[in-house]
Amino acid sequence: MPDSYYKDALKLAQREVRACAARGEHPYLPLLDDFLPSERIKSGVSLGTKWIPSELIVGTRNAGRAGAFARNFLPLLSETSEFASKWSALCEAHVAEGIRDPITCYEYMNRYYVEEGNKRVSVLKFFGAPTVYAKVIRIMPEQNGSREVELYNAFLEFNRCSNMHLPEFSKPQSYAKLQRLLGKAPDEVWTEDERRDFMAAYHYFREAYAPTGNKADTSVGDALLVYIEVYGYAGLRGKSAADIKKAVAKVHEEIALKKEDAPIEVKLDPSETGSVEKPGLLSKVLPKAEPKPIKVAFIHDKTPETSGWTYNHERGRIHVERVFGGDIETSAYFNALDDGDASKEIEHAIADGNSVIFTTSPRLLSASLRAAVEHPKVTVLNCSLNISHRYIRTYYARMYEVKFIIGAIAGTLAQSSDVGYICDYPIYGQVAGINAFALGVQMVNPLVKVRLEWSSVGGVDAATKRLRQSGVKLISTQDTRSLREKSASGFGLAIIDENGQTPLARPIWKWGRYYEALLRLIRDGKFKAEYEESSRALNYYWGLSADVIGVECFSVLPESVRRLAAMLRDSICSGVEPFRGPLFNQEGTKVIGDQQSLTLEQIIEMDWLVENIVGRIPTYDELDETGKATADVVGLDTVTGEK
Repeated sequence: MPDSYYKDALKLAQREVRACAARGEHPYLPLLDDFLPSERIKSGVSLGTKWIPSELIVGTRNAGRAGAFARNFLPLLSETSEFASKWSALCEAHVAEGIRDPITCYEYMNRYYVEEGNKRVSVLKFFGAPTVYAKVIRIMPEQNGSREVELYNAFLEFNRCSNMHLPEFSKPQSYAKLQRLLGKAPDEVWTEDERRDFMAAYHYFREAYAPTGNKADTSVGDALLVYIEVYGYAGLRGKSAADIKKAVAKVHEEIALKKEDAPIEVKLDPSETGSVEKPGLLSKVLPKAEPKPIKVAFIHDKTPETSGWTYNHERGRIHVERVFGGDIETSAYFNALDDGDASKEIEHAIADGNSVIFTTSPRLLSASLRAAVEHPKVTVLNCSLNISHRYIRTYYARMYEVKFIIGAIAGTLAQSSDVGYICDYPIYGQVAGINAFALGVQMVNPLVKVRLEWSSVGGVDAATKRLRQSGVKLISTQDTRSLREKSASGFGLAIIDENGQTPLARPIWKWGRYYEALLRLIRDGKFKAEYEESSRALNYYWGLSADVIGVECFSVLPESVRRLAAMLRDSICSGVEPFRGPLFNQEGTKVIGDQQSLTLEQIIEMDWLVENIVGRIPTYDELDETGKATADVVGLDTVTGEK
C-alpha cells in the first residue's frame, strides 16, 4: 500500500510540473536562499513550536531537496530510489500512528520554508493534513514602505490578536476591518473557541466559494470580508454551500472592487455625470406611455424634533415634492435604528413601492448595502463620504469650503484672542473642515490659535464650557440644530459669553437642491449610464460651485467682513483651493510645498491637524455611543485602529 501511495503522489507531482510549465511558472519548490541572504536568515527569531497551515508551506531552505519535489510538495524522484523508500516508510508510519515529530521551518511574509522535514511535509500534504506541527523561526522583512510589507505588518497585528494565519487580504486595512466587523476592539485578543469557530466558518466559506484547489487565495479573504459586510458574520453560519454561492454571485462586483488600488471615483459637480444614449428611431415613432411617478423614500436614524441633521434633510424632501410635483412621490421613515438594525425599515420602504431610497446617516450604511444587494432594481444612496461600495452610492458636501470662509470671518473678528471650534465626529471629511477653518483664520490673522473640542466627547455643552473656561468667546460650533433644541451652545459661528450668544455666521446645507439634482440624474437616465460607464464606487462630493452649501452672514457683521466672505465664495467657485501650500502640521512638518495643493483623496482622508490648532483628534474610547457607532462605519483609520 505505501508503494501505491508513492506512485499516486508521483503522478500528481508530474501533473503539477506540466501545469507549471504550461503557465510559464517555476515547477519546483522555491528556495529561501534564492531571495534572502544568509545573514538575514540567521537573524531570524524563534517562535517556538506551533501548528501552521500546511497550505502556507511553500518552499525549502535546502537546495539539495528543491528539485526532489514539485511545486505542490509532492515527490518527483524515481519509484526505485532510496528517497521513494523513505517517503513510503513515512506514509506507513503516518497511517499507523501519525507523524508526531515537528518539522523545522522559516516563516517569511506568512509563508513557510522547510529546513528539516521536507518528506514529512510532502506526506502530510499528500494526505490533505490541514496543519503541520513545526518549530518556527520568523524572519522579518526590511521596513521599506512597500505595499507587501505594509500588508504583512497588518497581518502580524491581526495574528497577534487572533493567532490565525488565514484569511489573507489584498489590502492592509482589511485585517482591522474584519476585527471590527466581528465586534472586537482593535487590540482585543481572541479566545480559543472564537478562533476555532471562525476558522471553521472560513474553511466552509472557502469550500463553497472556491471548490477547487487548496491554495491560499487572497480573493477568498476579500470575498469573505464582503460577505460579512453585507450579510453579517451571523449570516454565514447555518447557510448551505448553495446559499453562499448564490449570495456571493450577488456581490461579485463588490468583491472585484476590493482589489482596486483606487476603488472610489468622486464626482465633484453635477455636470460631471455622463450622458444618456439618444433614443432610437423606433422610440420616436411609437407613442410614449405616461410615465409613472417615481416613489422616493428618505430613511433617517432620528427625528426632526431630536436632530437638526434630520430636520434639514426633511426640509430637502419637502423641497423635492414642491419642485417635481406629481412626477415624484416622497415618504419619510424615522428612528430606523430603534430595533438596532435599519434593515426592517428599509425593507418596509421597498415593500411600499419606493424605487429610490436615500438613507441620511452613515450609521445606516450597512443596512443600505444589504438592501441594495438584495434588491438590485432599487436605487440606494447613503449620506456619507469615502465609502468604496459598488452597489450603493454615497453623497456628501464639501463643507470644508464653507468652513474656510467662516474661519476667515472668525479671524477678522478675533483680534488677539484665540478662536474655538467644536467638531462632532472624527470621521472622513470632518478633519478637512477643522483644518480649512484654521487656515481661514490663519490667512487673515496669523497669530491666532484655534482651540479644538469635540461634542462627541461629553456633549456640545461640555465642549463649549471647556472653551469658555480657557477664555475663548468666539466659537464655531454645531453645523445644524433642530428648532426644538434648547442647547445654550447654538450653532454656526457665534460670540458666546456670560450675556448669552450673538450669532455671526453659519453654514447652510441646501439638501433640497442636492436631492433635486440627484433625482434629475436618476429620472433622466444619467444615473444608470454613469454606473455602466465606471467599474468603481461612485461618491458624490458637491460643494459651493453646485450651490448645495452656502454661508449665511448675519447683519451684525461689518459690511467689509461680509464682502470678504462673498469674495472668498466667488474665488472658491472659480477654482481657488483652500488647501494650498505651504501647509504645516502641528509638529511643524511641511505636509505640502509652496504653490502646491492637496489632492482630493488627501483632503478626504486627512487625519492630521494644521499648525495653528490647539487640540487633538480623540481616541475611540473617548467617544460617546453615537460617536463610536458613527466611527465604526466611516471613522478615521487612526481612530478605529485600522492603521
